[in-house]
Amino acid sequence: MRRTILFTLLLLLSKLATASENVIANFIENPKQVGQTSRMTYLFWDVYDASLFATQGNFSATQPFALKLQYLRSLNGEDIAKRSLEEMQKQGFNDAELGDQWLTIMNNIFPDVKDETVLLGIKTAQDHTLFYHNDELIGEVKDPAFTTWFFNIWLGEKTTEPQMRNELLGLRR
Repeated sequence: MRRTILFTLLLLLSKLATASENVIANFIENPKQVGQTSRMTYLFWDVYDASLFATQGNFSATQPFALKLQYLRSLNGEDIAKRSLEEMQKQGFNDAELGDQWLTIMNNIFPDVKDETVLLGIKTAQDHTLFYHNDELIGEVKDPAFTTWFFNIWLGEKTTEPQMRNELLGLRR
């Protein structure tokens, strides 16, 4: 019985991984994971696992890439949007009017999540951001400034999570 349950879970997880990889491959030629998967923990709670994908596993902020977040707990979409804007502001974003516009956009895009929900953010060749929820397109932001600030939450030099950045990018400490 345990083997059957374990096999079923492994099969389900492999299908989730494959589906996300298929979406990523639509935008990135020969996508490979860049560094390693990194876990976001807040206080005592595991929040999500993050993985970064780019062509041949070689990250460049000027080329298409994908950031995959697999959630480990339930969160409200509006809370995710609010926290995203706060993280941008911690890095130096200070345009209140544009921030309000971006917050409204994110509130309209980001769904509530639960354990094993996958959100995928893709930076396109046009510097747009595409958002997928469990491999279904849920929104697009066509503002290159948004794309830069949003992905810098994880990948920028001023991130509040430098260890996560190093793990995602495969950098030495």
